[in-house]
Amino acid sequence: MLSHLKLSHLAAGAIAVLVGYTSSVAIIFQAIEAVGATQAQANSWLMALGLGMGLTSLMLSLWFRMPVLTAWSTPGAALLAVGLKDVPLDQAVGAFLFCGLLLTLTGLTGWFERLSRLIPDSLANALLAGILFKFGLSAFAALNDDTALVAAMGVTFLAGRLWFARYTILGVLLVGGIWAWGAGSFGDFALLNTSLNLPEAVLPSFSLPVLIGVGLPLYVVTMCSQNMPGTVTLRAAGYTPPVSATLTVTGAATLILAPFGGFAFNFAAITAAICAGPEADDDPKTRYLASAAAGVFYCLVGLGGATVISLFLIAPPALVAGVAGLALLATIGNSLSQALHQETGREAALITFMTAVSGISFFGIGAAFWALVFGLLVNHLFTRSTARSAAAAAKPS
Repeated sequence: MLSHLKLSHLAAGAIAVLVGYTSSVAIIFQAIEAVGATQAQANSWLMALGLGMGLTSLMLSLWFRMPVLTAWSTPGAALLAVGLKDVPLDQAVGAFLFCGLLLTLTGLTGWFERLSRLIPDSLANALLAGILFKFGLSAFAALNDDTALVAAMGVTFLAGRLWFARYTILGVLLVGGIWAWGAGSFGDFALLNTSLNLPEAVLPSFSLPVLIGVGLPLYVVTMCSQNMPGTVTLRAAGYTPPVSATLTVTGAATLILAPFGGFAFNFAAITAAICAGPEADDDPKTRYLASAAAGVFYCLVGLGGATVISLFLIAPPALVAGVAGLALLATIGNSLSQALHQETGREAALITFMTAVSGISFFGIGAAFWALVFGLLVNHLFTRSTARSAAAAAKPS
């Protein structure tokens, strides 16, 4: 395995962790604040989340030899930031355990894996392109914020595609980091938090209103807004994802780490696309090493916790946006091409893509779920209409 490890795997894994933390760690802080956790408990949350993502990513990637990357539930954290106000921490932990139990049972029964197979490939690719589109667009929007930095990264990206394709994104990250450092774009390093993360368990208690009002919605948004697009991400990259096994492992990790703050783990989508795309490796068979590397980095971040995360937070936003957007350009282009190359089903794929890009949300469930719902409905409608037309044309006069 180590003989196949490349610098591009390490770069993709590091960028996935960078994007994962900088894009949503602020929401985790809001959830921690909502439940009234102490600083020691907050550090425990960060440790549990980092180790949970790291260990499950390592286990699944190495076992199945595909880039299975896991993540915390970002929409779940947003739900907790609102739903945990005035909820005692021990009852919140009870809700986390309930969610973990539901995730584990979902994996063991296998019903979600059977459901995911009903999604046409064109819709899967359209959904992935729609989810990633805003990240690709953010690289260009960042030109307004720091023109020189993003322009230097863009020139490096083009040069890399011409002369050192395998290490393009690593070059973009290095040039962007050096440029931002020289320009003084990083935040105040005095704000670095050097405290160590230590586990601190909270014994759960169970309240039926909290289980129904927090635990059940946490499970629903995690399944709809994280596990569904995460599954689609791997399918669109050409893999057959181990859906049931991943749900079982992430559910079990939630059950084990919930008392320490690991509220919900699931398939990654956006960061998984970085590890599963051609920028990680030209050979799809060895891209799992990128997600394995990300797993190691997640563990290190979990242990180093507060210091590493505060370092992420002082990085200039334009640097993060530029690296993420450029790293995902190839995946976005490939997904759009696969989604729209056949005339049949193009309307459904376009509706799926546009809905995912729109960012709509109903009943606390994000655009990724509704994009699939709308796309499947339109695809079913047009498929039935085409079948009726073909039957009518074949009927003898």
